[in-house]
Amino acid sequence: MTDPAALRVENVHWAPGGKPILRGISLTVEPGEIVGLIGPNGSGKSSLLRCAYRRQRPDRGVVRLDGADVWATPAMRVARRVAAVTQDSPADLENQVEQIVALGRIPYLGALGRLSDREKELIASAMTRCEVSHLARRVYASLSGGERQRVQLARALVQEPGLLILDEPTNHLDLRHQVELLALIGELGVTVVAALHDLQLAAAACDRLVVLHDGQLVAAGAPQEIVTEQLLAEVYRVTAEVSRGADGLPRLSLPLPTKATQPSKSAR
Repeated sequence: MTDPAALRVENVHWAPGGKPILRGISLTVEPGEIVGLIGPNGSGKSSLLRCAYRRQRPDRGVVRLDGADVWATPAMRVARRVAAVTQDSPADLENQVEQIVALGRIPYLGALGRLSDREKELIASAMTRCEVSHLARRVYASLSGGERQRVQLARALVQEPGLLILDEPTNHLDLRHQVELLALIGELGVTVVAALHDLQLAAAACDRLVVLHDGQLVAAGAPQEIVTEQLLAEVYRVTAEVSRGADGLPRLSLPLPTKATQPSKSAR
Protein backbone atom coordinates (compact mmCIF):
# COMPACT_ATOMS: atom_id res chain seq x y z
CA MET A 1 0.00 0.00 0.00
CA THR A 2 1.18 3.52 -0.82
CA ASP A 3 2.01 5.65 2.21
CA PRO A 4 -0.44 8.57 2.52
CA ALA A 5 1.14 11.95 1.89
CA ALA A 6 1.14 15.08 4.05
CA LEU A 7 0.12 18.37 2.41
CA ARG A 8 0.83 21.82 3.76
CA VAL A 9 -0.23 25.05 2.04
CA GLU A 10 1.51 28.09 3.47
CA ASN A 11 0.19 31.63 2.83
CA VAL A 12 -0.54 31.01 -0.85
CA HIS A 13 -1.49 33.98 -3.02
CA TRP A 14 -2.40 33.87 -6.71
CA ALA A 15 -3.50 36.91 -8.70
CA PRO A 16 -3.37 36.32 -12.46
CA GLY A 17 -3.39 39.64 -14.32
CA GLY A 18 -3.44 41.41 -10.98
CA LYS A 19 -6.85 39.99 -10.03
CA PRO A 20 -6.66 38.25 -6.63
CA ILE A 21 -8.01 34.70 -6.81
CA LEU A 22 -6.28 33.20 -3.75
CA ARG A 23 -5.58 35.47 -0.78
CA GLY A 24 -3.17 34.08 1.79
CA ILE A 25 -4.47 30.51 2.02
CA SER A 26 -2.87 28.32 4.69
CA LEU A 27 -3.99 24.74 5.17
CA THR A 28 -2.61 21.49 6.59
CA VAL A 29 -3.88 18.06 5.54
CA GLU A 30 -2.62 15.18 7.62
CA PRO A 31 -1.62 11.79 6.11
CA GLY A 32 -4.72 9.70 5.45
CA GLU A 33 -7.14 12.56 6.05
CA ILE A 34 -10.05 13.22 3.68
CA VAL A 35 -10.64 16.95 3.37
CA GLY A 36 -13.47 18.55 1.41
CA LEU A 37 -13.16 22.03 -0.08
CA ILE A 38 -16.53 23.74 -0.19
CA GLY A 39 -17.67 27.21 -1.16
CA PRO A 40 -19.64 28.95 -3.89
CA ASN A 41 -18.54 29.15 -7.52
CA GLY A 42 -15.56 31.45 -7.95
CA SER A 43 -14.38 31.06 -4.36
CA GLY A 44 -10.97 29.67 -5.39
CA LYS A 45 -11.40 25.92 -4.87
CA SER A 46 -10.11 24.79 -8.28
CA SER A 47 -7.31 27.35 -8.21
CA LEU A 48 -6.10 26.10 -4.84
CA LEU A 49 -6.15 22.51 -6.08
CA ARG A 50 -4.12 23.47 -9.17
CA CYS A 51 -1.47 24.96 -6.91
CA ALA A 52 -1.44 21.75 -4.85
CA TYR A 53 -0.91 19.39 -7.79
CA ARG A 54 1.67 21.63 -9.47
CA ARG A 55 -0.50 22.85 -12.34
CA GLN A 56 -0.16 26.55 -11.54
CA ARG A 57 2.53 28.24 -9.52
CA PRO A 58 1.36 30.64 -6.79
CA ASP A 59 2.65 34.20 -6.85
CA ARG A 60 3.60 33.96 -3.18
CA GLY A 61 3.62 31.22 -0.57
CA VAL A 62 4.67 27.58 -0.59
CA VAL A 63 2.94 24.24 -1.19
CA ARG A 64 4.74 21.41 0.60
CA LEU A 65 4.28 17.71 -0.05
CA ASP A 66 5.78 15.52 2.68
CA GLY A 67 7.70 18.62 3.78
CA ALA A 68 9.24 19.41 0.37
CA ASP A 69 8.32 22.43 -1.77
CA VAL A 70 6.52 20.95 -4.81
CA TRP A 71 8.03 23.63 -7.08
CA ALA A 72 11.55 22.75 -5.93
CA THR A 73 10.89 19.03 -6.54
CA PRO A 74 11.20 17.37 -9.99
CA ALA A 75 7.78 17.13 -11.65
CA MET A 76 8.07 13.37 -12.19
CA ARG A 77 8.75 12.81 -8.50
CA VAL A 78 5.68 14.85 -7.56
CA ALA A 79 3.62 12.86 -10.09
CA ARG A 80 4.54 9.65 -8.27
CA ARG A 81 2.97 11.02 -5.10
CA VAL A 82 0.08 13.15 -6.39
CA ALA A 83 -2.72 12.19 -8.77
CA ALA A 84 -5.47 14.58 -9.83
CA VAL A 85 -8.89 14.11 -11.39
CA THR A 86 -9.83 17.50 -12.85
CA GLN A 87 -12.83 19.09 -14.52
CA ASP A 88 -10.90 20.06 -17.64
CA SER A 89 -9.50 16.75 -18.91
CA PRO A 90 -9.84 16.44 -22.73
CA ALA A 91 -13.07 14.77 -23.82
CA ASP A 92 -12.16 14.13 -27.47
CA LEU A 93 -9.34 11.60 -27.07
CA GLU A 94 -9.40 8.76 -29.60
CA ASN A 95 -7.50 6.37 -27.31
CA GLN A 96 -9.23 3.32 -25.94
CA VAL A 97 -10.29 3.43 -22.29
CA GLU A 98 -7.70 0.85 -21.25
CA GLN A 99 -4.96 3.02 -22.77
CA ILE A 100 -6.20 6.08 -20.86
CA VAL A 101 -6.13 4.20 -17.57
CA ALA A 102 -2.61 2.94 -18.31
CA LEU A 103 -1.39 6.55 -18.51
CA GLY A 104 -1.28 6.45 -14.72
CA ARG A 105 1.99 4.50 -14.98
CA ILE A 106 3.85 7.20 -16.96
CA PRO A 107 5.47 8.73 -13.84
CA TYR A 108 7.16 5.36 -13.24
CA LEU A 109 7.85 4.12 -16.78
CA GLY A 110 8.01 7.18 -19.00
CA ALA A 111 5.86 7.56 -22.12
CA LEU A 112 7.46 4.58 -23.91
CA GLY A 113 7.88 2.17 -21.00
CA ARG A 114 6.48 -1.36 -21.21
CA LEU A 115 3.92 -2.50 -18.68
CA SER A 116 4.88 -5.39 -16.41
CA ASP A 117 2.43 -8.14 -15.48
CA ARG A 118 1.99 -6.52 -12.08
CA GLU A 119 1.11 -3.19 -13.71
CA LYS A 120 -1.39 -4.85 -16.03
CA GLU A 121 -3.04 -6.39 -12.96
CA LEU A 122 -3.07 -2.95 -11.31
CA ILE A 123 -4.83 -1.47 -14.34
CA ALA A 124 -7.40 -4.27 -14.43
CA SER A 125 -8.07 -3.90 -10.70
CA ALA A 126 -8.54 -0.13 -10.93
CA MET A 127 -10.96 -0.51 -13.83
CA THR A 128 -12.96 -3.07 -11.87
CA ARG A 129 -13.14 -0.85 -8.78
CA CYS A 130 -14.36 2.08 -10.89
CA GLU A 131 -16.81 -0.09 -12.87
CA VAL A 132 -15.30 0.63 -16.29
CA SER A 133 -13.92 -2.83 -17.19
CA HIS A 134 -16.69 -3.31 -19.75
CA LEU A 135 -15.54 -0.10 -21.48
CA ALA A 136 -11.93 -1.24 -21.95
CA ARG A 137 -12.06 -1.26 -25.77
CA ARG A 138 -14.32 1.76 -26.15
CA VAL A 139 -12.92 5.00 -27.55
CA TYR A 140 -12.69 7.55 -24.75
CA ALA A 141 -14.36 10.27 -26.84
CA SER A 142 -17.48 8.09 -27.20
CA LEU A 143 -18.13 7.94 -23.44
CA SER A 144 -20.65 9.90 -21.43
CA GLY A 145 -19.44 12.50 -18.94
CA GLY A 146 -20.01 10.14 -16.02
CA GLU A 147 -18.15 7.30 -17.72
CA ARG A 148 -15.20 9.60 -18.47
CA GLN A 149 -15.13 10.68 -14.83
CA ARG A 150 -14.87 7.07 -13.65
CA VAL A 151 -12.16 6.31 -16.22
CA GLN A 152 -10.12 9.28 -14.98
CA LEU A 153 -10.46 8.06 -11.40
CA ALA A 154 -9.21 4.62 -12.47
CA ARG A 155 -6.23 6.31 -14.15
CA ALA A 156 -5.51 8.18 -10.92
CA LEU A 157 -5.66 4.97 -8.85
CA VAL A 158 -3.20 3.28 -11.22
CA GLN A 159 -0.81 6.11 -10.41
CA GLU A 160 -0.66 4.77 -6.81
CA PRO A 161 -0.60 8.25 -5.26
CA GLY A 162 -0.10 9.21 -1.66
CA LEU A 163 -2.29 12.27 -2.29
CA LEU A 164 -5.41 12.15 -4.45
CA ILE A 165 -6.83 15.50 -5.56
CA LEU A 166 -10.37 15.58 -6.92
CA ASP A 167 -12.01 18.63 -8.49
CA GLU A 168 -15.78 18.08 -8.46
CA PRO A 169 -15.43 14.28 -8.73
CA THR A 170 -19.20 13.70 -8.65
CA ASN A 171 -19.82 15.89 -11.69
CA HIS A 172 -21.83 14.03 -14.36
CA LEU A 173 -22.34 11.01 -12.08
CA ASP A 174 -25.78 9.65 -11.29
CA LEU A 175 -26.77 9.33 -7.64
CA ARG A 176 -25.65 5.70 -7.28
CA HIS A 177 -22.22 6.37 -8.72
CA GLN A 178 -21.82 9.51 -6.59
CA VAL A 179 -22.37 7.50 -3.43
CA GLU A 180 -20.19 4.60 -4.60
CA LEU A 181 -17.35 6.90 -5.67
CA LEU A 182 -17.25 8.66 -2.31
CA ALA A 183 -17.39 5.30 -0.52
CA LEU A 184 -14.45 4.10 -2.63
CA ILE A 185 -12.45 7.21 -1.76
CA GLY A 186 -12.92 6.42 1.92
CA GLU A 187 -11.50 2.91 1.42
CA LEU A 188 -8.28 3.91 -0.37
CA GLY A 189 -6.20 4.74 2.69
CA VAL A 190 -4.55 7.73 0.98
CA THR A 191 -4.76 11.44 1.67
CA VAL A 192 -7.61 13.04 -0.27
CA VAL A 193 -8.47 16.67 -0.99
CA ALA A 194 -11.70 17.10 -2.94
CA ALA A 195 -13.65 20.14 -4.10
CA LEU A 196 -17.34 19.34 -3.68
CA HIS A 197 -20.58 21.21 -4.24
CA ASP A 198 -23.02 18.85 -2.54
CA LEU A 199 -22.70 19.74 1.13
CA GLN A 200 -24.50 16.64 2.40
CA LEU A 201 -22.25 14.31 0.40
CA ALA A 202 -19.20 16.31 1.51
CA ALA A 203 -20.24 16.05 5.16
CA ALA A 204 -20.79 12.30 4.87
CA ALA A 205 -17.55 11.54 3.00
CA CYS A 206 -15.00 13.89 4.58
CA ASP A 207 -13.20 13.97 7.91
CA ARG A 208 -12.97 17.74 7.73
CA LEU A 209 -14.41 20.55 5.62
CA VAL A 210 -12.59 23.71 4.55
CA VAL A 211 -14.67 26.67 3.40
CA LEU A 212 -13.37 29.13 0.81
CA HIS A 213 -15.08 32.41 0.02
CA ASP A 214 -13.77 35.16 -2.23
CA GLY A 215 -10.32 33.54 -2.32
CA GLN A 216 -9.98 33.28 1.45
CA LEU A 217 -10.24 30.43 3.92
CA VAL A 218 -13.13 31.42 6.18
CA ALA A 219 -13.77 28.25 8.18
CA ALA A 220 -12.40 24.75 8.76
CA GLY A 221 -13.47 21.91 11.00
CA ALA A 222 -15.59 18.81 11.40
CA PRO A 223 -18.63 18.67 9.08
CA GLN A 224 -21.14 18.96 11.91
CA GLU A 225 -19.42 22.16 13.05
CA ILE A 226 -19.11 23.73 9.61
CA VAL A 227 -22.43 23.12 7.83
CA THR A 228 -24.72 25.53 9.66
CA GLU A 229 -27.56 27.85 8.78
CA GLN A 230 -25.25 30.78 9.44
CA LEU A 231 -22.65 29.46 6.96
CA LEU A 232 -25.30 28.95 4.29
CA ALA A 233 -26.57 32.47 4.79
CA GLU A 234 -23.18 34.21 4.92
CA VAL A 235 -21.22 32.24 2.32
CA TYR A 236 -23.86 30.83 -0.01
CA ARG A 237 -26.52 33.53 0.56
CA VAL A 238 -29.20 30.88 0.99
CA THR A 239 -31.75 30.66 3.76
CA ALA A 240 -32.12 26.99 4.69
CA GLU A 241 -32.78 24.75 7.64
CA VAL A 242 -30.01 22.48 8.95
CA SER A 243 -30.94 19.54 11.16
CA ARG A 244 -28.85 16.69 12.50
CA GLY A 245 -29.35 13.02 11.71
CA ALA A 246 -28.83 10.16 14.15
CA ASP A 247 -25.18 10.09 13.06
CA GLY A 248 -24.80 13.77 13.96
CA LEU A 249 -24.21 14.79 10.35
CA PRO A 250 -26.05 17.79 8.89
CA ARG A 251 -29.23 17.40 6.87
CA LEU A 252 -30.16 20.35 4.65
CA SER A 253 -33.64 21.51 3.82
CA LEU A 254 -33.36 24.02 1.01
CA PRO A 255 -36.17 26.29 -0.18
CA LEU A 256 -37.59 25.08 -3.49
CA PRO A 257 -38.51 27.49 -6.28
CA THR A 258 -42.23 28.03 -6.70
CA LYS A 259 -43.77 27.52 -10.11
CA ALA A 260 -45.54 30.57 -11.44
CA THR A 261 -49.27 30.03 -11.89
CA GLN A 262 -50.45 30.63 -15.45
CA PRO A 263 -53.60 32.79 -15.68
CA SER A 264 -56.68 30.97 -16.90
CA LYS A 265 -57.99 31.68 -20.38
CA SER A 266 -61.02 33.47 -18.92
CA ALA A 267 -58.74 35.88 -17.07
CA ARG A 268 -56.81 36.86 -20.19
